[in-house]
Amino acid sequence: MRADNTADGLSVLAACTIDVKHWYMQNRHQLNPDKSEVHMETANQLQAVSSLTSVFVAGVDLSIANSMKVLGVTLDRRLTFDDHVSAVARSCNYHARAMRHVQLLTVDLAQTLACTLILSRIDYCNAVLHGAPSCTIQKLQRLQNNAARVVLQVPRRSHAN
Repeated sequence: MRADNTADGLSVLAACTIDVKHWYMQNRHQLNPDKSEVHMETANQLQAVSSLTSVFVAGVDLSIANSMKVLGVTLDRRLTFDDHVSAVARSCNYHARAMRHVQLLTVDLAQTLACTLILSRIDYCNAVLHGAPSCTIQKLQRLQNNAARVVLQVPRRSHAN
């Protein structure tokens, strides 16, 4: 879709999705556009739809989503991965707090739990973060440092090195 010709692009999209819906119906499949979202990913698309709040697809008005989740990774419009890292941080911090409350936790068991519950979440799909802003990567580094503190059973404010 070109920024200078948004209306034509949206009408082509609407016609195409109507055809897809008819194909589904003819082949005894069900298409549920009410559970669908529209994502505009390129800079041209974002510029073209900056004033739009919804798009007509398969006979239904769909709102334009700010982010989408694919295989556990939250992709936002600008691919900054802020939403993804925030979700990972929430999950990791939850598990780190839970581990701190366990009184009789040996270092070996703490290490196993940290690797399983925290570091696996930090490592999952981290290749998509290549080229992400350094502030995003620093958030993940802080999570990793916090996991090390939990394993070593040192106070939260102690130096990570």
